[in-house]
Amino acid sequence: MNTSDTSGRATVTPAVHRDAVATETARFVAALDGADLSLPVPGCPDWTLLDLVRHTGRVQRVFSLLLRQRVQEPPRSREVEVELPADDNGWGGWLTAGAAQAADAFAETDPDAPMWAWGADPHARFWMRRMLFETLVHRTDAERAVGLRTVIDPGLAADGVDEFLVNLPFAASFAPKTAQLRGNGETLRFRCTDTDGEWLVRLRPDGFGVEPQTGDAAAGSADAVVEGAAADLLLLVYGRLDRGADVLRTGGDEELLTRWFTNSSF
Repeated sequence: MNTSDTSGRATVTPAVHRDAVATETARFVAALDGADLSLPVPGCPDWTLLDLVRHTGRVQRVFSLLLRQRVQEPPRSREVEVELPADDNGWGGWLTAGAAQAADAFAETDPDAPMWAWGADPHARFWMRRMLFETLVHRTDAERAVGLRTVIDPGLAADGVDEFLVNLPFAASFAPKTAQLRGNGETLRFRCTDTDGEWLVRLRPDGFGVEPQTGDAAAGSADAVVEGAAADLLLLVYGRLDRGADVLRTGGDEELLTRWFTNSSF
């Protein structure tokens, strides 16, 4: 199934999301080989590598449970049996087991099945996509922690930027600073320089959101612009890369850029 995202490009399908969860988990596990689990994680202040592993494995298991239950309303609890390993040599296998649980949940679930979701798309595919980018971003965190070079597929990265920007307006319950992203029509344009992907975000008195890239929205200017390779934009929106980095280009209203990046933490 191909759909269209808010950048006007063909989206990555749920089948690709499902496969990529396994691939990204395997890369995460590879980064743990021989690693000191007490290492700090640059992208997650106050976390160690062990904290990162525990978080990612637990999230995969929670999301898998939500999928299996086809939840129709916000769950009262997200407690789940995580079956932690007996010693520090077992964390890689524990992550792999979490991805296997996810694969089983994916296989049992129609991605178009209606489900509760905190974001913009109330279907099972929301959780498949969300699990992928939770895993992918934390995989890059693990690689950075152990000093490995991080590579992200441009198509997946652009899809991740779209997923972040589309869902951010719904994230106020755990990202309260997004309430500060109000305005009088100011616009920010995010543009990939190495693959298709462009998003126009408009700040309104009642909120903010991504506008479809058709007609004037696709061709017009914006009050502020952020451009870079898709992987760099993904790391930027997730706070893993500073907007002043040499690999990015920004322009336009500096106050608007500051307000956006100060209040858009996910």
